[in-house]
Amino acid sequence: MISRQRCLRRARLDDRGGVTVFVAVCVIALIGIIGVAVDGGSKMRAAERADYIAGEAARAGGQAIDPADAISGKAIVVDPQAAAAAAQSYLRSAGATGTVSVSGDGKTLNVTVTGTYDTKFLSVVGIGSLPVTGHGKATLLHGVTAPEGP
Repeated sequence: MISRQRCLRRARLDDRGGVTVFVAVCVIALIGIIGVAVDGGSKMRAAERADYIAGEAARAGGQAIDPADAISGKAIVVDPQAAAAAAQSYLRSAGATGTVSVSGDGKTLNVTVTGTYDTKFLSVVGIGSLPVTGHGKATLLHGVTAPEGP
């Protein structure tokens, strides 16, 4: 029969199950690293898409020049209401939301797209979505042989 003290010493020095805890901790850490890589990369792609949509919305709005001033040769400026409406229309067609502003001189259109990216891996740790913002700017240039600045 084994003495009680010997059994306790053997149990204290026994490391069975230690590898299981180590593997569990490592797996959780690896899933976290993979989550940051996958969701971080996807958020970057979402931000690139938001920038693209904002740029295209600004371009679409920049096409709405004020015909009365352009035909008379007075000035080449955008019609602020028409430009904002064209940019918002493009945003709606792309399934995005954002804001549109026209500069005071009517030569620059700024578009900001806002949205969110729904995470795939990081939702496990409580991060369900990440904010995404894109910016686009169009400056009206005109000229026959070279563009004239704003």
